[in-house]
Amino acid sequence: MIKTNDITKTDVLLEEIAEYVLHKEITSEEAYSTARYVLLDTLGCGILALRYPECTKLLGPVVPGTIVPNGSRVPGTSYVLDPVRGAFNIGCIIRWLDYNDTWLAAEWGHPSDNLGGILAVADYISRVRIVEGKEALTVHDVLEMTIKAHEIQGVLALENSLNRVGLDHVLFVKIATTAVVAKMLGGTKQEIINALSNAWIDNSSLRTYRHAPNTGSRKSWAAGDATSRGVHLAMMALKGEMGYPTALSAPGWGFQDILFNKKELKLARPLGAYVMENVLFKVSYPAEFHAQTAAECAIKLHAEIKDRLDEIDRIIIKTHESAVRIIDKVGPLNNPADRDHCLQYITAIGLLYGDIVADHYEDEVAADKRIDFLRDKMEVIESKTYSIDYLDPNKRSIANAVQIHFKDGTTTEMLECEYPLGHRFRREEAIPKIMDKFSANIRTHFAKKQVEKMEEVCYNEEVMKDMPITKFMELFVTP
Repeated sequence: MIKTNDITKTDVLLEEIAEYVLHKEITSEEAYSTARYVLLDTLGCGILALRYPECTKLLGPVVPGTIVPNGSRVPGTSYVLDPVRGAFNIGCIIRWLDYNDTWLAAEWGHPSDNLGGILAVADYISRVRIVEGKEALTVHDVLEMTIKAHEIQGVLALENSLNRVGLDHVLFVKIATTAVVAKMLGGTKQEIINALSNAWIDNSSLRTYRHAPNTGSRKSWAAGDATSRGVHLAMMALKGEMGYPTALSAPGWGFQDILFNKKELKLARPLGAYVMENVLFKVSYPAEFHAQTAAECAIKLHAEIKDRLDEIDRIIIKTHESAVRIIDKVGPLNNPADRDHCLQYITAIGLLYGDIVADHYEDEVAADKRIDFLRDKMEVIESKTYSIDYLDPNKRSIANAVQIHFKDGTTTEMLECEYPLGHRFRREEAIPKIMDKFSANIRTHFAKKQVEKMEEVCYNEEVMKDMPITKFMELFVTP
């Protein structure tokens, strides 16, 4: 083990991320357009989550009654919080229902989780600027940071698999949030590197809470925790807190040696706007993304099998390796977090109800004995072709197929779906439904007049992008 205390060169990865955040100009019109839909879709998911007390009990300041001048507003609430706590609150609501965007690669995750930190900090620093007689950030500025956060998290995920070493994907949320927030706060390259090094040294939570027998609600607030930690570390760096140049590569003590099986972390492609251009939307169903195409197949089969449940002999689900590894579950499912990460449960709901909504994961619906009746008849099989196409950068498919075998020897069609509705290949088809989803979600919480004002702004791209972020956030607050 090297014991020298000489100052060493900064890890290349830290340099690359800092350079990208500071100096890369985003020129992709597709990325900006997609980022706008991501912002609206993500906010809508957060508003819908406010229907669930298990989510709302976690919101608000740490100490009740805390007053924060020029603090961060939390959409759908009257909370005004410090930006670290604000990031947790926003991150918690947008991830709660597993309904915001998704990125699938060697590692998976939800890049819009970074909006917890981005929105909280954008609102806070803009409100401070206004008090100082300066201009607020605009929605366009937020979209730029969203594109960059997506890119950092998503490109890291292309070839660096955290799940293979038992770590949770929200580490990449923490890294991305740290980088873009440090930039938003006015950080220099060195300050951004200092913040990033501390984010890597922080490590990540284990995936324990995502897998049987411990699947639980932490998976719904883990990203809020990560994005808020990114804000905290960025703010510390801007106060002059030191960094650690070889946080990743230090022999014996760096992230790579201790936690990544001595493998080198790397960027699979230059940082640009690739991830935002290719991000996946959860348009129709609040379910783990590896099951989205199985859900589509099941819902299409609903009419054909709904009156023949007692005649079913077997249900075959062909899927890809990642789905087998993380959502192929048998046996009891203990809570909503367990159910929305079960391929068989999701497929059974689609077959039984012809739709999948968030309430289908609650205990009342889960008590329907027909669900486990169907789950017990399911056989999950990996298709090697599906697994290869899942990782193919020119396809990035998330394929599933479902077929019902009846006791009399007849079968349904082997119904296959390669690309879910939110895939880039189906983007044109998805956009109207994304906006419908947004409108439906905000109507669950806001009065008609407020909804109309929100839609007036949010359906007009030119008006929305030039709006000060403070005014935009005001659209989403409640008295």
